[in-house]
Formats: sequence, C-alpha cells, structure tokens
Amino acid sequence: MGLADYPAVRALWEQSEGVGLNESDTLEAIAGFLQRNPGLSLVATNPDAEIVGAVLCGHDGRRGYLHHLAVSRPYRGQGIGRRLVTECLARLRAQDILKCNIFLYADNAAGRAFWLREGWAAREDLVVLQRGNCGC
Repeated sequence: MGLADYPAVRALWEQSEGVGLNESDTLEAIAGFLQRNPGLSLVATNPDAEIVGAVLCGHDGRRGYLHHLAVSRPYRGQGIGRRLVTECLARLRAQDILKCNIFLYADNAAGRAFWLREGWAAREDLVVLQRGNCGC
C-alpha cells in the first residue's frame, strides 16, 4: 500500500461495516503509519487494477498489529482477506515479530467469525483500555 492508494482505500473502509474511522485515519496520519511501517500494509486489486481489499499492518518492535482489514462486498468469500492476512503475517515474521494482535468492535459478529475461522483466539483474560489525546 502506498499513499497514492489512500483515496480508494479510505472509500473502501467507509463502506465496510466493522471499520471505525477517526482522526487516526486521515491522510496525514496514514502517511505517518506507512512511513513507520514500510512495506507491511497491503492492498488487493481486481483485474481492472481497482482496489478491492486493504489492510494496515505494523508493529511496535515486539507485537504486530493489523487494522482495518476490509474487502469490497462483491469480492468477499474469494480468499482475498485470508491472502492479505497471510502475507502481512509473513512480512511480520521476516522482521522477527512472532505475535500479532487485532482489535474488533464487540458487536462485529462477521469480523469475529472471520478471525476465528482463520485460527485467531479471543483473549478473555485481557481488557483493552484507551486514552485519547496522549498530550503529545
């Protein structure tokens, strides 16, 4: 994924249920994310070179994180999401990142079903806490 893909990727995210967008998803914020995590985030295209799938992938040096996996509705069920995730995990492994996390909205049943089918496990022993405006 490159910054030139942002308009099409943003449009895909906006029409994908389960993807929540906020100030962390502006062009500038995504540019910074891609710069800090070069070569990890991916898009999938159809034969007409239209973006039909996307995922943000990054790491903090210890754990990998996947954000905003989305596949255009007409292309779902064709393995695009699985291939994007598989490639992201391979790229993380190449950087010695051995564990990866995802965050889902609690009411995202379709997303939860996808990730569970792909072999991911829900962590019932953890609670996610968040603080906005870190004062940075």
